Amino acid sequence: MPLLTHQPLPHQGEYAIWNIEESEDFFRTQLQLSNTELEQVNRIKGEGRRLEWLASRYLIHLMSGREKRGVLRKDEFGKPRLENSAFYISISHSNKMAAAIAAPFSVGIDLQKIVGKIERIAHKYMRPSEMESLEKSTRLEHLHVYWGAKEALYKAYGRKKLDFREHILIEPFAYNLENGRAKGVVHKGDFIQTFELYYELLDDFVLVYALEK
Repeated sequence: MPLLTHQPLPHQGEYAIWNIEESEDFFRTQLQLSNTELEQVNRIKGEGRRLEWLASRYLIHLMSGREKRGVLRKDEFGKPRLENSAFYISISHSNKMAAAIAAPFSVGIDLQKIVGKIERIAHKYMRPSEMESLEKSTRLEHLHVYWGAKEALYKAYGRKKLDFREHILIEPFAYNLENGRAKGVVHKGDFIQTFELYYELLDDFVLVYALEK
């Protein structure tokens, strides 16, 4: 069973990571998708992307502990919610890996495979103070943590139309080689919310999740 980890959050809630080894047929049989979900997944181009979509929903179902699966629906802004649940959820997937988080407060999660091309887009999401915190020896991993943190905060906010440089602020931090914590803020107009950020290195992946404070 390729469930890599299933851990409680520091306060309340949980997160989990799934290494995708199954076929599409396995997930489609296990999930018993609704007609709306079938339409959604059948529109996805590429087997890899469909597998990640299916695996993330299967992971949410396992985390819920229910016998009958609750459908994952999107609100008016596209933020996923599990039907008949008061918990907030967030999902992420990358290169045959899926991650999910659930808690009774706003959360976001991001899982990214470490790739060199992130250097080319760093100027689009990094603030000068954040760039100054980078060290040469861990620059690539650190950039991925900043990116993952901003993606997680974007998902936790859940209303789209956020500029990663202007509206999402990460308090500059020194990178820890295995795991660590940071602080983040989403600030747009009259809205301001602080978050605790947790990150960890998983082989050649970086996982980051955000918890509303």
